[in-house]
Order: sequence, then structure tokens, then C-alpha cells
Amino acid sequence: MVGIREARASDAEALAEALARNRAHMRRTEPYRAERYYTAEAQAERLADGGRRWFAVDGERIVGAAILSGIVLGPFRSASLGYWVDGETVGRGVASLLVAEVLRASRDELGLHRIEACTLLDNHASQRVLAKAGFERIGTAPRYLHIAGAWRDHHLFQRILHDDPPPLA
Repeated sequence: MVGIREARASDAEALAEALARNRAHMRRTEPYRAERYYTAEAQAERLADGGRRWFAVDGERIVGAAILSGIVLGPFRSASLGYWVDGETVGRGVASLLVAEVLRASRDELGLHRIEACTLLDNHASQRVLAKAGFERIGTAPRYLHIAGAWRDHHLFQRILHDDPPPLA
């Protein structure tokens, strides 16, 4: 049974193992990474970098992750969402569970107004996850991210969480 929980600093070793295990699976959709990226030390640094992270876990094994980065408060109240799912877990709804939890926390805990996400043009599975979660496509960005060795075009998506005004400063 897969569960969703927030990341902890103590997850660095399990995260490094999950990323190394899924290296080939994610090769087409991820930037090229230095060997150090797949170490517990590098993942401990990433876990401390200020983004909010959630893990899909099967027991103690990490089988997916979501990160909310670039969190901006004030009148913008927005952030960017990224996620991945273990190659052995694809097609079992894990990405949808992760995205749903990030959206809940973004609205209820952080008071964010908007979440953005992007996908490679041919990443139809991720586009279905985003559509199911209520994201709308808002455009296409040429040469948006350096993925798998080249600058790749991406579709851009957003989800408006609410229209309440931001808290007064």
C-alpha cells in the first residue's frame, strides 16, 4: 500500500537509493546529473534547500516524490510543482496521489493561489495527471528546460487553488 508523507532530513539515503534505482527510467525526462547527485550526501543537501517535498512510500521504500519550489508569497502566492514516480509504480495512481496532496497543502497550509507545472510535449502520462488534478494548459515554452542533453520545449500548466485575497502585510 502506497502512502504519501512529507519528506524528512533523515530520508537522504532512501532518496538517493530511489533516484539511483530509477536512473534509467527517468533518463528521458530529467536533466543529466553528475554522479554525486545519486549520493546520500547530495540528497541531504537537496532536502535542506528550502523547497517543500512529499514522498510516495511503500513501507520505507520511496516510490515517488513531489517538490514545490520557487514558493513566492505576498500578492503572487504561487509555486512550481515537479514530481516523479518509480518505474515499477507507474500506472498505479501514485503521481495523482502526490499531486493531490501537494495541492491540498498548497491551499490549506501555505495559502497559495496558484501552482504551475510543465511537461515535455510528448509526456502524455504526466499531462493526464495534471488534467485530472484540474490543471489547465496555458501555453508552450520553446527550449524551456535542459533535459536529456538538449533544450526542450515544454507545455505549461497552472491550477488556480482559490481566489481569496492574500493576507495583508
